[in-house]
Amino acid sequence: MTKKISIIGIGLIGSSIARAYRALESNIEINIIDKSISNLEKGKLNKLGNSFSEKVDSKIEGSDLVFICTPISAYENIFKKLNTLILSNSIITDVGSSKCKVIDLAEKILVNKVFVPGHPIAGTEKSGPENGFKDLFKDRWFISTYCKLCDDENINFVNSVWASFGSKTVTMKSKDHDSIMAITSHIPHLIAYNIVGTASGLEENIKSEVIKFSASGFRDFTRIASSDPTMWRDIMLSNKEEIIALIEKFNRDIKETLDAIKSDNGKFLFEKFKKTKEIREKIIEAGLDKF
Repeated sequence: MTKKISIIGIGLIGSSIARAYRALESNIEINIIDKSISNLEKGKLNKLGNSFSEKVDSKIEGSDLVFICTPISAYENIFKKLNTLILSNSIITDVGSSKCKVIDLAEKILVNKVFVPGHPIAGTEKSGPENGFKDLFKDRWFISTYCKLCDDENINFVNSVWASFGSKTVTMKSKDHDSIMAITSHIPHLIAYNIVGTASGLEENIKSEVIKFSASGFRDFTRIASSDPTMWRDIMLSNKEEIIALIEKFNRDIKETLDAIKSDNGKFLFEKFKKTKEIREKIIEAGLDKF
């Protein structure tokens, strides 16, 4: 049984971890760290933890698990601070949406520490500790990846924690994870940000009408594009090799579609849209169209 955990970063994911743990183990000690005083106050108001701090310090020592739930750009400093602490019986893990860069940093900085890279495939467009909920991870995937700083026993333990939250778990290579996330998450967000950005550049009279008559497609794009900008900036930069390669392929694909429209090639368009519809139906069948 886990007796104490520390959560660094008490936003949507971090606060949901706290809520999920509290629902499972009412006596667990939860130590919360966040540089935002506002987030700490919200954490206290929602009774998410037993102790609250702005700094990564010795209060973390004695934790069975240390969850890093911050933007990836903060990881380097967090790793350096964790490296100064006595964490001989602790497992450090994270929730970042890219893994290769995170693992490289961890292996360079952390000495005699256990680190299990992780990523819950869950979230909403909302952020902040007030928006977390205990069932955020239920029936969603949690991906752990291999790393020189952990062994199978460590990975299995972290997977078991996420399974207790209701997640389906899988372990894979970090490169495979980043490739999959690039096409299933990172590129869609990048496209959404750009489509909304294109709309914001329209003439004022047209822009107001776009907002007024937003249909489901544009509405859904604006939902995705309302996600935390700091987090998504860090994701794009930390997984840029995979994203660049896929954007270049996407550009080739969009040019083919544009050429088909210009040449009235209805057959090409029909086959492309039919294939997309089939993929969407498989996503629905898999129960992954929630949230």
